[in-house]
Amino acid sequence: MTAFGDYELSESQLALRQMATRLAREVYRPLALGWDQSATPFPHGERERLSNLGLLGICLPEEFGGSGRPLVDALLVIEELAKECLPAAFCVFEANTGPARVVALFGTDDQKRRWLPPIIRGQSTIAVAISEPDAGSAATDLRMAGTSVGDSVILDGVKRWCSGAGHAEQYLVYARLQSVPGSDGIGAVIVGRDNPGLTFGPREELMGFRSIPSADMMFDSVKVSAQDVVVQAGGFRKLFSAFSIERLGNATMSLAIAQASLDRSSEYVSTRQQFGRSLVTFQAVQLQIADMVSRVRAARLLIRDAAEEAGREAPSALKASVAKSFANETAKYVSDLAMQLHGGYGYAQETGLERLHRDAHGWALAGGTPTMQKIRIASEYLGLRFSQRS
Repeated sequence: MTAFGDYELSESQLALRQMATRLAREVYRPLALGWDQSATPFPHGERERLSNLGLLGICLPEEFGGSGRPLVDALLVIEELAKECLPAAFCVFEANTGPARVVALFGTDDQKRRWLPPIIRGQSTIAVAISEPDAGSAATDLRMAGTSVGDSVILDGVKRWCSGAGHAEQYLVYARLQSVPGSDGIGAVIVGRDNPGLTFGPREELMGFRSIPSADMMFDSVKVSAQDVVVQAGGFRKLFSAFSIERLGNATMSLAIAQASLDRSSEYVSTRQQFGRSLVTFQAVQLQIADMVSRVRAARLLIRDAAEEAGREAPSALKASVAKSFANETAKYVSDLAMQLHGGYGYAQETGLERLHRDAHGWALAGGTPTMQKIRIASEYLGLRFSQRS
């Protein structure tokens, strides 16, 4: 066994992480800057590369071509890829901690047979569509209507901030499948990209996440089969448990940003000369490095603790929210300090630090902001439910 923080990695986990590290450094590091500058989505051919390495089915069931490994194994891979290249890590993130896991956890056998093997083979991906113009943090305010007509569901409404919009082949769409308020009427259905009536707005111009397309999705009487409903009305709590898995993936993306920022800063201050001596000999620099080390280590342990609890299922909402909130804030803080330690070089695109800092803010916004996570933390810890409507 090999130590990893206060936990241990098995030999197979160590080999998996080492393979991901080599892939990230040798294949994706040279491509990351160009993809970011040109806002190039992750190429389909690269999805097949990840599939051939077994990285798109790490946590998906073996009977459909996956490996059925615990969540922590996917997080190890996500971290190594995300240190160098966001879109490569995002592809693994979507397959192992994103909407594909909803299908794996709650889908019928027929749905799993139809949708999981193509994802594992790198032939397709599923993006999630939750937010709407008037429903962001207040997800239960969504208005997307899913009306049952015979053996079909007719979808009408608008989705916003869908990462992968127009690029992914399928979408897990959260919709109000019954005309009742709050979460009771909400379920989820899979919709194909080419389904008649589905159109996409202009691609969003975002501060970060430049290689991950984001756009509005307009549903005008989009007809899907009732057999494509993954979670029926009233199943919002099921979907919420899947959020806890996604939040650990999100937290790991933030951890990767913080760790990469720390690694690059440690190397830089050890070699950079100013005033006739190495930067690392200045006490102010030492204190900043110590602060970065402490926060990165704490974020890692929080994520690892939640992932160990999860095993092959979902972690507790409390642990997932604690890990996400802390890791999100850590990524922003540590990447900012790294830019300061590098001076003008930290502001240059070539070093990659400004890209890490931009993306750090994106992960803090995605999947529920740190502020919303803290409300969830208090709720779970105290065993109470707090309404934000009064």
